[in-house]
Amino acid sequence: MKDLLRTSDLSVDDLRLLLELAARFKQRPYQHRSELSNQSVVLYFAKPSTRTRISMATAVARLGGVPITVGASELQLGRGETIEDTARTISRYARAFVVRTFADEDVRRFAAAASIPVVNALTDGHHPCQSLADLLTLQEKLGPIDRLRVAYLGDGNNVCHSLVEGVVMLGGSIAVATPPELSPDPDVIAVARAIGERTGGSVELVEDPAEAARGADALYTDVWLSMGDADEERARRSALLTPYRVDAALMARARPGAAFLHCLPDHRGEEVTAEVVDGPASVVFDQAENRLHTAVALLYALVEERLTGH
Repeated sequence: MKDLLRTSDLSVDDLRLLLELAARFKQRPYQHRSELSNQSVVLYFAKPSTRTRISMATAVARLGGVPITVGASELQLGRGETIEDTARTISRYARAFVVRTFADEDVRRFAAAASIPVVNALTDGHHPCQSLADLLTLQEKLGPIDRLRVAYLGDGNNVCHSLVEGVVMLGGSIAVATPPELSPDPDVIAVARAIGERTGGSVELVEDPAEAARGADALYTDVWLSMGDADEERARRSALLTPYRVDAALMARARPGAAFLHCLPDHRGEEVTAEVVDGPASVVFDQAENRLHTAVALLYALVEERLTGH
């Protein structure tokens, strides 16, 4: 397996290996500090980023490499060079390529032309790096995923897609509560359900957030609005998603000791109340930290060709 473009690109064994490696790197951060010695990793960000940018750059450094961070205006892509030509060129310079952009198809084209590992660090459809941190956090705080029921509430977006795939791959159960207009991609759900037939995992789609939260071990939500949304879209999404706000009453429907997760940044008072995100159930900064440890594990495993793919 050369690239990670979505969580389900991994085999179940791959996913378990990455979580094991991440836990080891968390305990011993510099155990492979010469893995990328004298080599660079290009980090391409067409969107602003805090956790992804800094965790990936730090991960490269912890493996002994040099992170080269570039934006959309800094490559010849912005002046008409093809994705394929850019991929072939960068493959001659760097050991890996990490990309945060919009269209999934652009990343697939880059990966197909590149001879080096390509990591999807967020696209419109998937956020596999976030799902790795989410799964590691759930395991640390609550135990094996196959014993857990996770509830995702709000917009059925890229974070939702990757979380669903990851939970089901590890045999867990996930309930996704969204307005019908913002439900997750049916193709992603079909892939997850096919995986669940092999792993014992399951995904349930509901409209009622209280139903999804009832008896859950963890509640997860994400922002309602994306960067650049027009005012009318912002108003429409707010109206649709207000019933999905995670507050103390919704948390009370979960199991005692349930955790609250969010990929950050959060908008207190919109998708989650300050009482919850700043309260004792919140593990959002553990998730943020785990973005680093899972990034180190992922880069190491790809460079070492330790992943087999599904």
